[in-house]
Amino acid sequence: MRSGNSNFIDYVRIFCKSGNGGKGSTHLRREKYIPKGGPDGGDGGRGGHIILRGSHQFWTLIHLKYRKHITAEDGRDGSGQLKSGAIGKDVILDVPLGTVAKDGETGEVLFEIIEDGEERILAKGGRGGLGNDNFKSPTLQTPRFAQPGEPGVEGWFVLELKVLADVGLVGFPNAGKSTLLSVISSAKPKIADYAFTTLEPNLGIVNYYDDKSFVIADIPGIIEGAHEGKGIGLRFLRHIERNSMLLFMVPADSKDITEEYRILLNELKQYNPELLDKQRVLSVTKSDMLDEELKKEIRKHLPRKIPTIFISSLTGEGISDLKDLLWKTLNSEQ
Repeated sequence: MRSGNSNFIDYVRIFCKSGNGGKGSTHLRREKYIPKGGPDGGDGGRGGHIILRGSHQFWTLIHLKYRKHITAEDGRDGSGQLKSGAIGKDVILDVPLGTVAKDGETGEVLFEIIEDGEERILAKGGRGGLGNDNFKSPTLQTPRFAQPGEPGVEGWFVLELKVLADVGLVGFPNAGKSTLLSVISSAKPKIADYAFTTLEPNLGIVNYYDDKSFVIADIPGIIEGAHEGKGIGLRFLRHIERNSMLLFMVPADSKDITEEYRILLNELKQYNPELLDKQRVLSVTKSDMLDEELKKEIRKHLPRKIPTIFISSLTGEGISDLKDLLWKTLNSEQ
């Protein structure tokens, strides 16, 4: 789990109980001049739902971390004169876009919230029972029974957040991802020179020409074996699933740039082979260390099938070209 002082919460378990449906009424009509009136029992009201609603104003699930038990209102019972009971009040929980709802016991994915304002029922309220008026017939003119309301749903649910971004940064710790994000966007990630500096995804909006922009996400560094749950890798690999394209980052002082790229690619493949269908760009970071001759030599050994660019967040080398390349790749037909 996250450290206690982190405001980025991407996983919560909540216990939900939707409202019970109200009972149908067995009331019989009684008026001064109609001593033997027929049935006029109204229906019970439906119990309140527990609903998830997508909101672009939320980036984390922290607001649900301490709401462990969530209960919706019961529906009211029906009454005479065909009066239906009031519907129980729904509970609406706002969640970030990219929230996945799962059954807390089985792990089954129930649905994903992707659009702003999208509403999905997490726990359905019980139906209200039918009043006795519904059961009258030529052969049964005075039914003295009605339906009870249905019980609501109760149980544990898991909410997981997958960050929604256009470009996901993929690289080992210290590949320069946080530094690039701070240079290319207005994000201000914490930066230090040791493994796993980034313990939560940082999102930055990259402003492009003519008021165009795209979102880039610094996914915490993955290590060899992350797909097996080593280190903290597995928690973060799921965030990459949502990105439109992946920017692989390998530092210029790597022993073998192509081999490091291959290891990163293999981690993603082991976790989810579909990740390899995404568009990719490879950037060689910290390129201020290299002269033109060294770059020329490195180019000979780089992967042929993906666009490659040399960049330096320190000197600004290649940053403008990188923005162009990312924009072009994002907007190209695959």
